[in-house]
Order: sequence, then C-alpha cells, then structure tokens
Amino acid sequence: QVFGRMQKEGLQVTILSTCPVADYKTQESTLTLPSPFLKALKTKEFKEQVCCPLLEQPNIARDLPAAVLSYCQVWQIPAVLYQCYTDVIKLDTVTIEAFKPLLSSKILKHLVKDVSESTKILKKLLTTHETHNNIYI
Repeated sequence: QVFGRMQKEGLQVTILSTCPVADYKTQESTLTLPSPFLKALKTKEFKEQVCCPLLEQPNIARDLPAAVLSYCQVWQIPAVLYQCYTDVIKLDTVTIEAFKPLLSSKILKHLVKDVSESTKILKKLLTTHETHNNIYI
C-alpha cells in the first residue's frame, strides 16, 4: 500500500533491519563472530556501492524486509537491505552504531549534518521513543 501511493520513477529504497546473530548461517561458530555486524542484500537495479559485505548463501532475508526487497526487485526499483545481526533482543545503541557506516552512503549522508553528533542523537531517540525491531527509511 505504501508503494502504491509513491512515484516509482527516481525512487531508491533503503531498508534497515535487525535479527538475531543465531539466524546467521556460517561454517564458523557464531560465538566467534563480532556482534553486531552488517550484511547487505540488494536488487539488480541498485548500482551504488554497498557499505558492508553482501549476505552470503544460504542466509536469507525474511518477514517485512524481505517483502519490501522482493517488491522492489519485481518492480525494478533500486533497493538495498542492510541486515544487522545482533545478540540483543531489544534495539540498543550498540546495535544502532552498527548502522553508522551507512551515514556516509550517497542516499543517507544528507540526513545527518555532523556524524560525530550521531551517537548522542541516537541515544536521545532511544530513550525518548519506544524501540522496535526494525527501522525503515
């Protein structure tokens, strides 16, 4: 319904999502992985450089982030999903800090005037608003 009301021409979608590090599939033990960490998944039309490694097979995206990315792939909308694997249940400042490299991306860099102030702003947001598992832009 959201996309039905938006003009698709010139649209670029960035999806930010979190999930448990236990969901990450790898040959090595997940206990040795630095948590939190980011992986990206993008549509064929997304031509920009991603800010982290791509998500490897057999890992998958699911739920609403997967639905949005699939919609964008079908309708040829440039989109990227940044999946943060974390070992905490509730969104916290450490997990949000994992998304910080995205602030230098072309599409998001205009959102923050001073990256050095971003940590303070994020802490304020987390303490004043109810937190959710996913952040969508």
